[in-house]
Amino acid sequence: MANSLLTISMITKESLRVLENNLAFAKGVNRDYDDQFAIGGAKIGDTINIRKPARYVGRTGTALAVEDHTETSVPLQLGTQFGVDINFTSKDLTLSIDEFSDRIIKPAMATVANKMDADGLALYKSVYNAVGTPGTTPTALKTYLQAGAKMDYEATPRDGNRSLVIEPTAQVEIVDSLKSLFQSGDQIMKQYEQGNMGQAAGFKWSMDQNVAVHQVGPLGGTPLVNGAGQTGASLVTNGWTAAAASRLKAGDTFTIAGVFAVNPQSRASTGQLRQFVVTADVSSDASGNATIPISPAIVTSGAFQTVTASPGAGAAITVLGAANTLTPVNLAYHKNAFVLGCADLLLPKGVDMAARVSDKQLGLSARMVRAYDINNDKFPCRFDILYGWKAVYPELACRIHG
Repeated sequence: MANSLLTISMITKESLRVLENNLAFAKGVNRDYDDQFAIGGAKIGDTINIRKPARYVGRTGTALAVEDHTETSVPLQLGTQFGVDINFTSKDLTLSIDEFSDRIIKPAMATVANKMDADGLALYKSVYNAVGTPGTTPTALKTYLQAGAKMDYEATPRDGNRSLVIEPTAQVEIVDSLKSLFQSGDQIMKQYEQGNMGQAAGFKWSMDQNVAVHQVGPLGGTPLVNGAGQTGASLVTNGWTAAAASRLKAGDTFTIAGVFAVNPQSRASTGQLRQFVVTADVSSDASGNATIPISPAIVTSGAFQTVTASPGAGAAITVLGAANTLTPVNLAYHKNAFVLGCADLLLPKGVDMAARVSDKQLGLSARMVRAYDINNDKFPCRFDILYGWKAVYPELACRIHG
């Protein structure tokens, strides 16, 4: 039975539900709704502080060794207000909510979800662990298992909150590769009938056309570490092609000979070379020198140790991928690797109607504002959502190059 008249509150609630169903990458991340803006409303540029837990070194023996309790937080700026503006008539408001959703809400929410997922997937540039060969689509399950192993080395929990987002061609290859393997009947049926992986290899799989494509920098020369004992979030190097712009691109990853990753809890070597990601484009000077901004920072001791030792002078630098290679960056990640932050937008006055719906469990907040066009009997309406993305624990994620 049709409703006599749809209200803006009903439309807004349905919009939030449809948005949640359309999210792919964002569905598997931590979504933080900040209710401090529930009364006054938020605006672009407001900040949410995401708390990170303290870490400790521990002690051996009976002697007391008190450590400072140091909590850190990561600021997450609500930097994107995105929405869709639609026009519907008074006749449209007499439809049932299901009909209205199919005709008007779903297309609009698909646009919003697409934008949110694309912005989140661009966070690959914060992720330093990587597997696969840039320019080559993975065809074996082993590549994805290697991503899981990288996450294991970083002490990523195996708690059912690991996800994989891959681009369409990668999905075609892996579904085809595994079509003959023994699995549960329901899982094989989904792979065959729907063409997607579902749940496998410790991950919840999703396909997303918004998977970012990275282009490896031009590179050039024989890059080496310039000076021993370096620590911190930058690395002084030489040996690059002289006076060349953008030798490295933000998002390039590399290893340094003799510099190994450590287990974040025990600080013991994992036996794996530590991978670093370049956080901004890098050019070389006239002598082939370049200072590279990196993540993670080189930390050789303490609770936040990242490597076994500082790189030695002249240590070789190896960049993942051939120069100028284009590579889709599929992502394996734990829920807590990334945060999608959302807050309540201000409800304006002096309009026909305005409604705002927030759901702490979904971690989302949506606002809809409606006006009335008396000349054409139409209701111009805008749907808005205010959000921001942050890679809070990039070590809990791994890139899978294709």
